[in-house]
Amino acid sequence: MPLKNFQFALWGLVAIAAGAFGGYFYVNGVSAPTNVVRSVGVPAIGGDFDLIDHNGGQITQAALEGQPSVLFFGFTHCPEICPTTLHDVAGWLDSAGDAGKDIKAFFITVDPERDNPEIMKDYVTAFSDRITGITGSPEKVDQILKNYRVFSRKVRLGDGDYTMDHSATVILLDKNAEFVSTISFGEETDVAIRKLKNLATRG
Repeated sequence: MPLKNFQFALWGLVAIAAGAFGGYFYVNGVSAPTNVVRSVGVPAIGGDFDLIDHNGGQITQAALEGQPSVLFFGFTHCPEICPTTLHDVAGWLDSAGDAGKDIKAFFITVDPERDNPEIMKDYVTAFSDRITGITGSPEKVDQILKNYRVFSRKVRLGDGDYTMDHSATVILLDKNAEFVSTISFGEETDVAIRKLKNLATRG
């Protein structure tokens, strides 16, 4: 194969791989960070953490074991993506019926400076009593963001306030807390429900 044609073919494969992985990110209009390592196969997602649930109790990796789990990272001051996603997750869980009755859902803040347990509890329980809010110190929240390859960035606003850019994909874990797949922001409802039902039936 001529060198020029080989280069075109190689770049075509790179573009396909990048496009497939790029669906993992939706960052309030900001593209995925350029330092993300892209590789073939199941990404290494997950790991130990030590945080606080919305009732003020300790929560660790053990909470994700023994049943399938749904994780979403966001913040309570989020104007659109977070409330929309939490509303969707609550609806998906209800629509999954008995098939999804054992699935647990967790909302992990990317803004621990403002999202204390009390605020998280008021926020998540407005959507569903099946969703547990998780927060903690900035350092420990930063660790779980790294564990789950979640992008987050503080963006200063002109009035002295700030907002957060962040990944907006729902992460699905099996009963061993191992990564299975994702549900993208804006994914079709029937597809999302089918993914949850498939998740519930995994051995």
